Amino acid sequence: MIPKVSQRRLVFLLGDCFLISAAMASAVYVRFEGAVPDYERTVLWFYVLVALIVRIPVFAAYGLYSMSWSQVSVGDLIRVVIATGFGSAVIGSVFLALRGRGFAAAFPTSVVILDFFMALVLVGGFRSIRRVLKGAHRARQGLGRRVLIVGAGSAGEMILRAMQEENPPTYQPIAFVDDDPGKQGVAIRGVRVAGTRKELPALVRSLRASELLIAIPSAPSETVRETVALGRRAGLKDIRILPSLVTSVSRGVGLWAVREIELADLLGRPKVTIDSARVDSVLRGRRVLVTGAAGSIGSELCRQILAFEPALLLALDQAESGLFELEADLRRHVPTAPLALVIADVTDRRKLERVFQEHAPEVVFHAAAYKHVPLMEAHPDEAVKNNVLGTHAVAELAAQAGVERFVLISTDKAVNPSSVMGATKRLAEKVVLSIGAASRTRFMSVRFGNVLGSRGSVIPTFEEQIRRGGPVTLTHEDMTRYFMLVSEAVLLVLQAGTMGEGGEVFVLDMGEPVKIMDLAREVIRQAGYEPDRDIPIVVTGTRPGEKLAEELLRPEEREHTTLHQKIFRARAGDAIPSELLQEIIGRLKTALVSGSAEDLRAELNSAVPEFGKKSSPVS
Repeated sequence: MIPKVSQRRLVFLLGDCFLISAAMASAVYVRFEGAVPDYERTVLWFYVLVALIVRIPVFAAYGLYSMSWSQVSVGDLIRVVIATGFGSAVIGSVFLALRGRGFAAAFPTSVVILDFFMALVLVGGFRSIRRVLKGAHRARQGLGRRVLIVGAGSAGEMILRAMQEENPPTYQPIAFVDDDPGKQGVAIRGVRVAGTRKELPALVRSLRASELLIAIPSAPSETVRETVALGRRAGLKDIRILPSLVTSVSRGVGLWAVREIELADLLGRPKVTIDSARVDSVLRGRRVLVTGAAGSIGSELCRQILAFEPALLLALDQAESGLFELEADLRRHVPTAPLALVIADVTDRRKLERVFQEHAPEVVFHAAAYKHVPLMEAHPDEAVKNNVLGTHAVAELAAQAGVERFVLISTDKAVNPSSVMGATKRLAEKVVLSIGAASRTRFMSVRFGNVLGSRGSVIPTFEEQIRRGGPVTLTHEDMTRYFMLVSEAVLLVLQAGTMGEGGEVFVLDMGEPVKIMDLAREVIRQAGYEPDRDIPIVVTGTRPGEKLAEELLRPEEREHTTLHQKIFRARAGDAIPSELLQEIIGRLKTALVSGSAEDLRAELNSAVPEFGKKSSPVS
């Protein structure tokens, strides 16, 4: 059986033989306006033979037989023009050299020019016909959602290309929208720039658009907000965006990057960039372990790590369903991803030992943790087991296995902790610092605040309350929090992981704190309602362990700049002596056996003295 590639090349070759012959014959016929002299008829076979002998090798040299038939591009057609022109120049030179001799004695020179145009139309059309027919079929069938693309720049063109090449199609691009006067009326890959953003409501109605895609990665939040408002005014429910962060990693721009509009797109956070080459040097070709891989941070770590082509990505979590969904998502974007799923609890030391022995990870990102403050207040034993003992087990095994780098994902709640969750994360930082002091492995922690849209966080909670008709509830009208996109946080975690020499606590620049009341109002407006009129906002009072304002540094921690403007290094303090660390771990295990919440809190207070300092909830 002939392979498909060989079949395509054979079809192109046979087709070209026929078309090159037809082009030369047609050129002679046109030259003599249909009244071809008898002599020219008798030597036409020679003209055709010369054309075939010249054009076929030239076409092969220019790669015309390795093109995709159904996905021929503008670049491919430019190659057809160049190859045809070069072939015509050679043909003309041959006949010029043979002028007055043999079969070429009476060759009309104008035939060369006519033959060029004939061959160009026939050969180029032959290679384009399948794509043209495919596009016509799509247009007749009306396949895909009718989408207006906002932004006729390079990103918009790449997204359009991806839409047109998708099979089966998800989208039917019907027009571009762009504010540049010079682009009005211009057609890009057959799709016209139909108007400006101000004309969106009218364009949506006249073109029967069902969806809007904002393809301007560099657009400021004000532009995004205005465009979303115009789309909503036109009655569109589906508005998607190509976020700026897709340009920060080396995967290119495609439909995989398109997502629904999120609140973060409207909050005006500046674009985050990283030194991709530096991250690449740490991750490419390495075996990388991510614990807590099914969580918000862990799953995004997995997605972004794969962009740097590790030798193996180990995704470890105790959540079976979460790992299943993560694998499906990763395989959808990177079908050949070198991925190994591990269902394990980070407190199960024997299982972890087998993982380290079998897979020998070289880089570890430890994201496994319990994070919900009120739940951990009610279940301090689980917080200690997972956040402290789990971190101790993974870190100790990483050191024994000679892992190159170990990055702990920490939190701003570890600073002057007022909650069990915060205290356990602060102790986890100390555990990492202590084990790292006696190890060749580079241990470090990365501390940041809340992640927009993560599971159980405030925004999904608000959105669910709005879907139920309200009210939207918050615990205090003056409460503020630092917020960051999960993709931003993970980019900076990867960058920080390359900078650490061991023993550092890195702190991410979270920008300005956001007032939760303002956030609630914006989420309500984003859903198409008016705060307090359509959806009421109710203040319920602070919960146990909750602060009104979070901190990123303790008073004794000095902030030092690093090579990245959004990553700072805190003075981590002295490591706990190894003997004392083992004593602390032993006492926590004893308290767990006793089952006494009071004993656990007392041991946490002893290990993390600042946890015992009661502070006002409004501080």
